Amino acid sequence: MAPVILALKQEPWANVRILATAQHRHLLDQVLEFFEIVPDLDLDIMRPNQALTTLTARLLLDMDDVLVAEKPDVVLVQGDTTTVMSVALSCFYHHIPIGHVEAGLRTGDLRNPFPEEANRVIAGRLARWHFAPTAMARDNLLREGVDPASIVVSGNTVIDALLMTVARDVPIDLGLDPARRMVLVTSHRRENFGEPFRAICRALHTLASRNPDVQFLYPVHPNPNVRDLAHQMLGKLPNFILTEPLDYLPFVAAMRAAHLILTDSGGVQEEAPALGKPVLVLRDETERPEAVAEGVVKLVGPHEQRIVDEAQRLLDDPQAWQAMARGISPYGDGHAAQRIAETLRKHFERCD
Repeated sequence: MAPVILALKQEPWANVRILATAQHRHLLDQVLEFFEIVPDLDLDIMRPNQALTTLTARLLLDMDDVLVAEKPDVVLVQGDTTTVMSVALSCFYHHIPIGHVEAGLRTGDLRNPFPEEANRVIAGRLARWHFAPTAMARDNLLREGVDPASIVVSGNTVIDALLMTVARDVPIDLGLDPARRMVLVTSHRRENFGEPFRAICRALHTLASRNPDVQFLYPVHPNPNVRDLAHQMLGKLPNFILTEPLDYLPFVAAMRAAHLILTDSGGVQEEAPALGKPVLVLRDETERPEAVAEGVVKLVGPHEQRIVDEAQRLLDDPQAWQAMARGISPYGDGHAAQRIAETLRKHFERCD
């Protein structure tokens, strides 16, 4: 969302007010600092081990107070978090139009990813503007009966943010040997908790044991369902580095340095191909099929043997690796934020 905020702040017609729910506090603060963005409102919504029902209820109650006080003409939300769904519903109750940034992503399975697929579907039903990152996302919306006039294929703002970041050469500073290949791992999805995450860790253990010359870097999510098991199963491997979550800038540097990326993150599926990095997705389905169709991302699921086989192939076969490391980005050209700002400008011109 940072590129959208920065673009709108350049517009003389726009009075931009920034609301942080802080659903992801540990990720939020360092990104705000990097992009020099200061929230006007901060709900600080998270509590330890908070249930989804509690989180949703607190968001709806707090958002009610915010909307009554702020009286916005338009609210923009981005992505598929519980924050997005709750804010969209609150705005609907208050008759405030919303624009959904990164609209139209679908797996077609409300249970996978959970609860993100339901969050994005609900936001899609309530949005006034749908800022779809790709033509495929637009087509998903059209199949659901969304008015074509409300859809703008903007590209994804995550690519805007990535291109703003890569020019700044920041060291990773984690003791990695630049002469050795590095595999970057991220895994934190709720649907992978339990046995699926155990299978992922077993596969990572096998890969690290078979490839002592390869470094493995895993910034571990603080959720105890992830952190405790990761340290238990992977913490003693000499070529496996487990760290706290990386700030945005060093994480981009880690992606640039990686030979291969294993992830269940949505954003990484978009960013890594733009950097020319092969991606194995630790999920059975993805709402970002464009890179899969291009052959630069492959779904391996949380399946131990498949993870091992596909990762080992990319480590052993330079041609297989090169086929996926082509630097293709189907998700944007770095100008999505400007398209979003322009759409809203035209709306307010018509209102005047």
